[in-house]
Amino acid sequence: MLDIKFIRDNSELVKKAIELKNSSVSVDEILKIDAALLGKKREQQDLQEKRNSHSKKIPKASAEERPALIEEGRRIGKELDDLKPAVAKLEEDLRDLLLRVPNPPAEDAPIGKDENDNVEIEKGGDLPKFSFEPKDHVELLELNGWAEFEKIANVCGSRSYSLRNDMVLLEMATHRLALEKLKAKGFTLVSSPSLARENALIGTGHFPEGRDQVYHLPEDDLYLSGTAEVQLNSLHGGDILKEDQLPILYAGYSPCFRREAGSYGRDVRGLIRVHQFMKVEQYVLCKNDPKESAKWHQALLETSLEIVKELELPYRVVECCTGDMGTGKVKMFDVECWVPSEEKYRETHSCSSLYDWQARRTNTRYRDGQGQVKFVHTLNNTAIATPRILVSLLENHQNEDGSVNIPMALRPFMGGLEKIKG
Repeated sequence: MLDIKFIRDNSELVKKAIELKNSSVSVDEILKIDAALLGKKREQQDLQEKRNSHSKKIPKASAEERPALIEEGRRIGKELDDLKPAVAKLEEDLRDLLLRVPNPPAEDAPIGKDENDNVEIEKGGDLPKFSFEPKDHVELLELNGWAEFEKIANVCGSRSYSLRNDMVLLEMATHRLALEKLKAKGFTLVSSPSLARENALIGTGHFPEGRDQVYHLPEDDLYLSGTAEVQLNSLHGGDILKEDQLPILYAGYSPCFRREAGSYGRDVRGLIRVHQFMKVEQYVLCKNDPKESAKWHQALLETSLEIVKELELPYRVVECCTGDMGTGKVKMFDVECWVPSEEKYRETHSCSSLYDWQARRTNTRYRDGQGQVKFVHTLNNTAIATPRILVSLLENHQNEDGSVNIPMALRPFMGGLEKIKG
């Protein structure tokens, strides 16, 4: 969320951000409602001052004057009461629009409409060279009895999966690797519930625009979140932290759920795009300083790259263009890992800096060394998300007999196994 004063003073900049991020919210409509609200609030203030002044006359009035003064006071009070619904409606309309206003992207962010305009900035690892016809991840899973798709879909619906035997352990091993790394870097490990209230999803910016992507439990008025970012972002909502408490580093481990609405027919095979998955999310709250945000943005990205390198996966890093970075992002990088069967890189990590856009929604603040209260900056990035990373892991490390080599970094979490085969 942007400060309404910022929008008033920088309306052309905000309009440009709306254009760059393919949004449809109207700055002119926001300013119109804002002006109407300010007008109504001035009326309220004038009437309140009039009532206060009037009430001082009553004790000094004669018995003959008092009834008329009391009646006049009631009339002023009624005018004030009559204004309340109009003010409340304007405040609600304004907040609804403000929640949809995108954050202006960084000046050096690539300009573009969608993922096709993202810019590659780094590439690492060697693409595998097979002396045999490699299998895709579904073939490897089925050959080794490491997953079940058809029967579980009959029970749980489409885009469900059930990992088996060594694949369950391999999935857990990737999360242990990520959690151990983040703990060593000073992150607080958090086991995060998947359930969240509506305000938490508004706080991250997933609502109001992304409601069609989230599972709703109407009887409990709760939602299944698609990332631990939702819960971690609201943990300090309403707080005024001390500056020396920052940065706060969280590593949120949780089951995640996404409806994947609008993606019918895309990536329906295997583990690429599923409704339920596990994720370790890096989340940072830091001081309200662009340089501090940039430092942590780079640190989060480097941690993800360390994990990818330890998994011995070919990868590339792209900087997301304005049309692909999302409403609240100032700057965003994706890490993509190579999928041999598709001969392309697929996103496995998403690293975002949002400045104070989320903190304004949750009212998360801190008091700086000069005693000034400011909104914190927030950042997030995937540490590991399964099962998608397993697609690259299986395909890049496969052998001709269908066995899969275990990267050195995962072997301590796999009982020392160098490779697995069903």
